[in-house]
Amino acid sequence: MSIFPGETAELGQRLAKVAWQSILVVGICSLVVGVLALVWPAATLIVVGVLFGIYLLVSGVLQIVAAFGTHGSGAIRVLAFVSGALSILLGLLCFRGEMQSILLLGLWIGIGWLFRGVTEITASVADRDMPARGWQIFLGVLTALGGVVLIVSPLASVALLVLFGGIWLLVVGVVEIITAFRIRGAAKRFAAD
Repeated sequence: MSIFPGETAELGQRLAKVAWQSILVVGICSLVVGVLALVWPAATLIVVGVLFGIYLLVSGVLQIVAAFGTHGSGAIRVLAFVSGALSILLGLLCFRGEMQSILLLGLWIGIGWLFRGVTEITASVADRDMPARGWQIFLGVLTALGGVVLIVSPLASVALLVLFGGIWLLVVGVVEIITAFRIRGAAKRFAAD
């Protein structure tokens, strides 16, 4: 229960103002990144490749630190150390050349999609009571096929992902901007009541 009358309404108005502004900023950022990805796809691929290399280095170091700081079994610690060392090695390979980082990124995404697709298919086939089971199997097949395509042709596939990503970011940006202004309008109507 509110101590002060109107406190709840005022708090709601402030939250609505922050919400619509935040969504607007995210929408504008999505639009900008989408346009940049579509206008300069080669540069976008290079930036993504460098960020991927940085991610691999940082995650590798953190895995090694966790391996020494974990109170788990020796086998878990060894696996964490090996995983971290491999992550650092792959991260360093990303910095040997632009194409290597893009190639590794494509393979990384492809292997991840393949595993996810196979997991979705297996879980859906095994659980006959799963809601939307057919759709889950269909999604698993599509995800696995996408993974195979990325593994077979990683450079072209990642370039295509940048194109689709750019288009997706444009759509998301427009939807977020529209949503922001609708929230703003609703907040103004609420404040007038």
